[in-house]
Amino acid sequence: MELERKRKNEQEMVEKMIHIYCRGKHKSKKGCLCPQCQALADYARARTERCPRMAEKTFCSACPHPCYKPQLREQMKQVMRYAGPRMLLHDPVAAVRHLVLTRSL
Repeated sequence: MELERKRKNEQEMVEKMIHIYCRGKHKSKKGCLCPQCQALADYARARTERCPRMAEKTFCSACPHPCYKPQLREQMKQVMRYAGPRMLLHDPVAAVRHLVLTRSL
């Protein structure tokens, strides 16, 4: 049960970040994604659903065996670079939690 909660939390966080990125970079309406960002969100959700290392990893960026295709991994890095600092405005609790977990690695 703990694993499923962790998986769900990661999926929600990634989707929030993709929404922030898409709204800022592609000028999409609030709550909507452009086709490119929707494809990335669907891909990220599928990867998280099938992740065999979910129990032991903290974040995909810290995983020793990344499962994202190189092009999509680069696209996700761009999303994270843009949306990460803006998460403090959108979800400050999650942003601080992520910062603490990242620093403890």
